[in-house]
Amino acid sequence: MHAWLNHLDPHFPVRYWAWLLAAVLTLVLALLQVFTGSGGLLALGGLLLVGLGWRDTRQTRHSVLRNYPVIGHLRFLLEFIRPEIRQYFIESDNEAAPFSRQQRSLVYQRAKGEADKRPFGTQLDVHALGYEWINHSIAPTEVASHDFRITIGAAGSCTQPYSASVFNISAMSFGALSANAILALNGGAKRGGFAHDTGEGSISQHHRVNGGDLIWEIGSGYFGCRDEAGRFSEERFTANALDAQVKMIELKLSQGAKPGHGGVLPGPKVTAEIAAARGVPAGVDCVSPASHSAFATPVEMLRFIERLRRLSGGKPVGFKFCIGHPWEWFAICKAMLETGLVPDFIVVDGAEGGTGAAPLEFTDHVGAPLQEGLLLVHNTLVGLNLRQRVRIGAAGKVVSAFDIARCMALGADWCNSARGFMFALGCIQAQACHTGACPSGVTTQDPLRQQALVVPTKTERVWRFHQNTLMALKELVQAAGLTHPGQITASHIVRRVSQGDVRLLANQLPFLKPGALLAATEGRADWPHNVYRQYWPLAQSSSFQPVA
Repeated sequence: MHAWLNHLDPHFPVRYWAWLLAAVLTLVLALLQVFTGSGGLLALGGLLLVGLGWRDTRQTRHSVLRNYPVIGHLRFLLEFIRPEIRQYFIESDNEAAPFSRQQRSLVYQRAKGEADKRPFGTQLDVHALGYEWINHSIAPTEVASHDFRITIGAAGSCTQPYSASVFNISAMSFGALSANAILALNGGAKRGGFAHDTGEGSISQHHRVNGGDLIWEIGSGYFGCRDEAGRFSEERFTANALDAQVKMIELKLSQGAKPGHGGVLPGPKVTAEIAAARGVPAGVDCVSPASHSAFATPVEMLRFIERLRRLSGGKPVGFKFCIGHPWEWFAICKAMLETGLVPDFIVVDGAEGGTGAAPLEFTDHVGAPLQEGLLLVHNTLVGLNLRQRVRIGAAGKVVSAFDIARCMALGADWCNSARGFMFALGCIQAQACHTGACPSGVTTQDPLRQQALVVPTKTERVWRFHQNTLMALKELVQAAGLTHPGQITASHIVRRVSQGDVRLLANQLPFLKPGALLAATEGRADWPHNVYRQYWPLAQSSSFQPVA
């Protein structure tokens, strides 16, 4: 074919063969129409391809189309369906990208109430580096209920402590999620008696329909509690915070998906419903600054938290963040010691979090992963004798009972899950969340697309996923010979570190003894870890900046 084309015209690019073929077929079909009266529609289709080829060679946007008219469009088609081809036909069951098929299938089965058992043994390589398991007991226990709960806000000035489930819905805003998704999540939370974090988009009308417990997240945009200039408003905060449905208030410092990065919801996406929830004008760009305006120092932040606690009528108030500069976290701790003010809880978000769309550099290379962030927060509070006053939540790729158990072994009191509950809603990991074209109606504001998400059905699945996950956690707790997941420690989890060596997490990871950091700061003992020796002297309660 190539030789024939070159013989026909040495200057004719061989790569134009598809365009030439379309032209030849169009001519043949046109002649067929003239002499037989059939083939006209096909000839018209061929003529359109010829016109497409002409357009391809004249456009300036795509080099591939200029060089390969007509046939070059296959490249864009294949690229468009590449994620689906990979997900359904190529990737293995255990290949996490970001969640493996096995993880997603587990959520789907538990959400639907289907059998989640696996036959014929594990598909994991138990000799691979990083493989982990929980040690079991030859005298397992019997636990009466899988409804494991903890009390948040039992110390300090909190007068309305909250009895929380150890597994809750992580922060996802209305606007990022559809109205039907919010309705189903909150309905499931209501039925299962667990908490639903609003995300920084504030409390919408859809959060209130079913009456499920809410954790109201307040970000740097102060949505739901801002004045016309975007500053914090006591009056508007109180109006929402005193609502009986709001059980806790969470001050968002940063999130795992894009720590240190603000955001803008373009004006065309700010619908009347979103504007009403956030307290912003409809149709105008909605800005989330990278930092807060209500405070500028660690001491001011703790006083702001105390202020929120007072204005809310004594409800638990805490903050969420992804660990970045260690001295900033230590500065907050020094402010706690100096003022005597402590948050009721801290949620540690791992950099593997992912429900917020972000630049690739932030997704892949900004923020500490959950293990390192959770360990640092837990150890620091233990070392300062503050751990008994502050509850710790953990978020970052938590979908199974073992994920919860492992987080608790590292120091968490409870876990939050965002993408796990998205899967329960029917998310298929199409990774089109930021486009508005979600195929399952979870992350879109398109009224037609979100109709695909049937609220009563998905409410049931959200509830079942939560219940069945906690049932599995109960079985793990019993197998380990314990009575509550809060008793799981790093001495229960084993990790393979080489082909011939396995270690308890308690022996592989650093864990501080109570008061160890206080003793070091007072010169009564050595620094318990290099991170404290290097960064603690840089921290100051009067600023988030390091000591010069």
